[in-house]
Amino acid sequence: MTEVIQSVALLITILAYAIFARAILSWFPIDRNGPIFRVLDAITDPILDPLRRIIPRIGTIDLSPMIAMLLLLFISARLDNVTF
Repeated sequence: MTEVIQSVALLITILAYAIFARAILSWFPIDRNGPIFRVLDAITDPILDPLRRIIPRIGTIDLSPMIAMLLLLFISARLDNVTF
C-alpha cells in the first residue's frame, strides 16, 4: 500500500511543478500555442478549470494556481501522515 501512496505523492509533485511552470511562463511573451503550453495546459487544466469557476480573478491576477498548489501541499502533507 505504501507504493500506491508514494505513486500518488509523486503525481502530486509533478502536478505542482507543472502548475508552477505554467504560472511562471504566463509572465513571458511566449507563443501560447506552442508544444510546451499545450502539454502544461493538458496536465493542469483538470485542476485549474474547476478552481477558476469558484475563485474570482482580482483584476488581471488569477489566484487559482496558488490555491491549487496550496491544496496539493495539503494533500501531500496528509499522505505523509498515513500509516498502515
